[in-house]
Amino acid sequence: MSILTRTDGSHAPSAAAGRRPRPGASTVIAMVFMVLVAGYMLLPVYWLLVSSTKSQGALVTTPGLLPARWHFGDNLAALFDHQDGVYSRWLLNSLLYAGAGSAVATVLAAAAGYALATYAFRGREAVFSVVLGGVLVPATALALPLFLLFAEFDATNTFWSVFLPSVVSPFGVYLSRIFAAASVPEEVVEAARMDGASEFRIFRTIAMRLMSPALVTVFLFQFVVIWNNFLLPLVMLQDERLYPVTLGLFTWQSQTSRLPELQTLTIVGALVSVVPIVLTFLLLQRYWRAGLAAGAVKS
Repeated sequence: MSILTRTDGSHAPSAAAGRRPRPGASTVIAMVFMVLVAGYMLLPVYWLLVSSTKSQGALVTTPGLLPARWHFGDNLAALFDHQDGVYSRWLLNSLLYAGAGSAVATVLAAAAGYALATYAFRGREAVFSVVLGGVLVPATALALPLFLLFAEFDATNTFWSVFLPSVVSPFGVYLSRIFAAASVPEEVVEAARMDGASEFRIFRTIAMRLMSPALVTVFLFQFVVIWNNFLLPLVMLQDERLYPVTLGLFTWQSQTSRLPELQTLTIVGALVSVVPIVLTFLLLQRYWRAGLAAGAVKS
């Protein structure tokens, strides 16, 4: 770096020293690639936004990516009025399945992960290996065995046939164990035991607070998984009043050949169904980031 000498004998950096280095070719290529990937990922969202504002006629006659006359308000009113407001019922069902299921799954995952990280017992690593194996098993492989199991108890086509399988989260147990091992000091647990605190109280008042970033992450992941769950409700449910929004929109889409107006309602319904997920991520994103960072720590 060249240096300029001032009249008082001190040195000052040259103008070239204050310039920012020009980005190299690899940086430009990486930026262009990321912009293209982001555009590719956001293109379906843009299409969904534009299509939900069109009437049924404009949806068929105009190009998909070009806007037409604004009919979003009419489409939204028709969505919630169709079949005596059955879409509202589907939306509430999804909120109940995903909200309550994620909360219970988070508590169970926290308890299991804390136990695996804190207590030393024979077969602990074997249990953890089974949990990791559960992460690798696809949900599609479990749908039929679950149906046969619930059929033995005559529990298919009920709320519980969709809710109970959703409260098990092997990934949540894995993340909870990793985070508990990193964030719950053994000294704090031993001190609480010496003060006479029960194991349940230690878990409820100390461990869960220290593990809260990871638990929010578990809740978010499980919420998205349950909200987007389609195959299990399809296998389990026959009563339309118990449908989640994913299965309800599928039934509408399958009827568009007979009832073309359902195409617009399906598109608007898909847009509305994304809103709860987006709001949940926005409200809990800072905890979610902290949990993801903690999940990268090795035990």
